[in-house]
Amino acid sequence: MEHPMRAPLILFALAAPMLLGACGDPAPSYIDQAWVQLSPNKDRPSAGYFVIHGGDAGTQLRGVLTDYALKVAMHESIDKDGMVTMEAIDTVDVPAKGQVAFAPGGKHLMLWGINDTAISRGKMQLTFLMGNGDRLLVDAVIRKPEAAGAASPKPEGHEGH
Repeated sequence: MEHPMRAPLILFALAAPMLLGACGDPAPSYIDQAWVQLSPNKDRPSAGYFVIHGGDAGTQLRGVLTDYALKVAMHESIDKDGMVTMEAIDTVDVPAKGQVAFAPGGKHLMLWGINDTAISRGKMQLTFLMGNGDRLLVDAVIRKPEAAGAASPKPEGHEGH
């Protein structure tokens, strides 16, 4: 005679992998479309852009590091009373399943002293420090400045950053 508790235990054993599968890790944040616009003047900072996509949980971007530049800082171009100014930003909130674009005229990275090796390779690795402790490694394409005379004149301000 079969034990009356055996059937439910067998069903639980068969269902357990499906239950655990539903409790998988939440979708992580990720970054794409990363690129760096080299400054035509080596004494001036270059600008970095990317799009950060939030995963299943909201998080924060707390900073960006690279071995291929002397310094990296996050900035935002702000229009104050008709004047465009730049302000340093320490953190950026990334909403769950949302995205934040670092793009010309808005949030951007400022990179000082980009390594010649990275410039000749045409890319550099950036490490994004997230609020949940994750470090996201992303290769950013390096775009060299347009040839002198080919660039259209820029209005006054920081539109190029």
